[in-house]
Amino acid sequence: MTSFKKTRPHTIVFDLDGTLVDTAPDLITALNYVLDREGLPPVPMASARNMIGAGARKLIERGLEAEGRTVTPADMDRMTADFIAYYADHIAVESRPFDGLEAALDHFAAQGHRLAVCTNKLEWLSKRLLDQLDLSRRFAAICGADTFGVQKPDPTIFRETVARAGGDVKASIMVGDAGTDVGVARRAGVPVIGVSFGYTDVPIAELKPDRLIHHMRDLPAAAIDLMATSYN
Repeated sequence: MTSFKKTRPHTIVFDLDGTLVDTAPDLITALNYVLDREGLPPVPMASARNMIGAGARKLIERGLEAEGRTVTPADMDRMTADFIAYYADHIAVESRPFDGLEAALDHFAAQGHRLAVCTNKLEWLSKRLLDQLDLSRRFAAICGADTFGVQKPDPTIFRETVARAGGDVKASIMVGDAGTDVGVARRAGVPVIGVSFGYTDVPIAELKPDRLIHHMRDLPAAAIDLMATSYN
């Protein structure tokens, strides 16, 4: 892995699902649990991966759309509650950090950079997942869709996450896998590194992140490059 050059300390802000952790197996299992309770067939894992990323309610909506179904708002509330309850109890059965993640985090920490999580997952679910994977201790802030009352791509969630981590937005970088991550970075006026191994219905390369990586081993070098340019 590329060695760091000394740079101004930055806050590296990560999306969670599809960026830090491969959560698809447990999320889709929870989705299929809810669909089965409604008498609907399961959604195949391969096609369902790209439904992830906008929160539990949206995941269920997309699962229903795949079967040509719509439900009332009250039914959606019930299904979302069922999903969250099941998922919370099965949150890290198969979910695992992406290969190379912990080494990349070690490199950032060794150079004094702050690490934070900014996700459209609920905060308490995010913390539960990261706790079970022994990752929570690595982050100065873990913020979700309910933390500040807004979701990505609203830039408020990014700015407040950086502030909670004790960082400066002017010295921060977003790392994510989907349009909401690129969108929040653009609206907050910060650079963004896209990962190609996550969950998105639009290929991340088409969203033109400032840097694109295909493995976590490449993240430190991409971040160094950005820190050494006009964002430093």
